[in-house]
Amino acid sequence: MDINDFRSILTVAGLLCFLGIVGWAYGRRSQKGFEEAANLPFAEHDESAKPDATHSR
Repeated sequence: MDINDFRSILTVAGLLCFLGIVGWAYGRRSQKGFEEAANLPFAEHDESAKPDATHSR
């Protein structure tokens, strides 16, 4: 076993890891969580609209 065999194994392992991450990201089970995360900047926060009572004089 020489360095080229190690490089080949490492390349295949990296490809399988990449495909696993892509499969997880586009999987149906992850879709709801990603949709919620994508809508977080548009969520209304009532507490952030009001001035903080502890800092007012």
